[in-house]
Amino acid sequence: MAIDPALLKQLEEKRQKAYAAGGLEKLAERKKKGLMSARERINALFQPDTFMEFGLHAQHDAHHFGMGDKEMPCDGVITGVGYVDGRPVAAYAQDFTVGGGAVGRIHAKKICDLMDYAQQSGIPVVGINDSGGARIQEGDVSLSGYGQVFFRNVLLSGLVPQISVIAGPCAGGAAYSPALTDFIIMTRKNAQMFICGPDVIKAATGATVTMDEIGSAAAHASVSGNIHFIAEDEASAIALVQKLHSFLPSNNVMDPPHRNKSALIVESDAGMNEIVPADAKNPLDVQKVIARLVDDADFLEVQRDWAKNIVVGFARIQGIVVGIVANQPMVKAGTLDIDSSDKAARFIRTCNCFNVPIVTLVDIPGFMPGLAQERGGIIRHGAKMLFAFAAATVPKITIIMRKSYGGAYLAMCSKDMGADLVYAWPCAEIAVMGADGAVNILYKKEITSAADPKAKAKELAADYREKFASPYEAASKGVITDVIEPAQTRSIVAMALRNTLSKRETRPPKKHGNIPL
Repeated sequence: MAIDPALLKQLEEKRQKAYAAGGLEKLAERKKKGLMSARERINALFQPDTFMEFGLHAQHDAHHFGMGDKEMPCDGVITGVGYVDGRPVAAYAQDFTVGGGAVGRIHAKKICDLMDYAQQSGIPVVGINDSGGARIQEGDVSLSGYGQVFFRNVLLSGLVPQISVIAGPCAGGAAYSPALTDFIIMTRKNAQMFICGPDVIKAATGATVTMDEIGSAAAHASVSGNIHFIAEDEASAIALVQKLHSFLPSNNVMDPPHRNKSALIVESDAGMNEIVPADAKNPLDVQKVIARLVDDADFLEVQRDWAKNIVVGFARIQGIVVGIVANQPMVKAGTLDIDSSDKAARFIRTCNCFNVPIVTLVDIPGFMPGLAQERGGIIRHGAKMLFAFAAATVPKITIIMRKSYGGAYLAMCSKDMGADLVYAWPCAEIAVMGADGAVNILYKKEITSAADPKAKAKELAADYREKFASPYEAASKGVITDVIEPAQTRSIVAMALRNTLSKRETRPPKKHGNIPL
């Protein structure tokens, strides 16, 4: 017996109704504005014909909430699982054409069911946010839905990668779900994320602000540090999701997608020697170092526009996925301040969650001095980096390129803080403080009484560097593993990574450490 054709027709009609979302007119309006529909966003993320939808026919109880016979296809959110680069990924996309993408009970349930599935299956979650907020008609039920999503964000944290895309409005409590995820990508136009809008701020404080100042991608990327990437449009945002996915494992018990099947290549890179300025007082551009260190100069920088005095991001070194943490002497002399400490600590912990080895590039004079930094809690914020590096059990390789002074030397993953291997370039200085400052404290009388104080200070500083700050002095005491030529760096790091991939480290049993927040 064949199935009744009428049933097949009914099935197809219901599918088409769901696919029409908020109506063909609304979909056409979005297209005129250059915006993708929720379903187009989902289809762009996944490989063709791999999307398996969850809850296509799910809808809220309109009568129960006094909404008459109003239908809300898919209840304003598309959820399901598909393949990205051959690996399964769970994703949801809120549909602004259906009730403004507002969150109600069924809407939230669909997201929660998807996240439960991702937890049990050990697969990443991608959320594309485009919603007017809580569905007012559903009242506290809607708020309950948000709470259930937040709870699952926390359950999944450190278990599977969570990536959020802000492709439209994301206001009030809704902003906290993306904030609980690992990475946030925001489109430059048509997207806003804020807790209180300009009108609320005006009513509460009397201050006049614009949406660009508080909720734009530019503000979040460069001022607040709330997001990790700006995408020019939705297609670029989805491409960024796919790029991020290429560096991350599906879950916390898997290795990242390394590509290290080929033989190790040991070769010298003379160009790395040329990057180092002849004068130690001239800043070294760490971006040039990273470009030569990683495969094909392919470096996905994270939070590029915020706290630029430290650089973090993902790359491969001879096929091994790594997280790079590097001082940038071109900005604030590479000092660590409140924001850069937060930025680095968060990235380190993300790498540790997902078994990504960490390569640390060091050229740091110390922590940023100043009243604002001290009163802003630089001690607490700097301690986050110490905590993050010490708590990380992934392979940790450190390269001391030039200066590394005081507490900042420790904060940049010294051997004492758990680095597996530490290498230094011949021009490196490792000391409590720079030679000039040290001799002025240690030999102040000798300098002031000299016939030529400047010449005497210079002589003593050179002597101090050789006796107390030299990388060879550090190597002789076992503080570093070896002194290497800059040209050897890529080969040495590649070898070190392959030799430490099998690292296993057991820590004392406890619920979790108490990071200084």
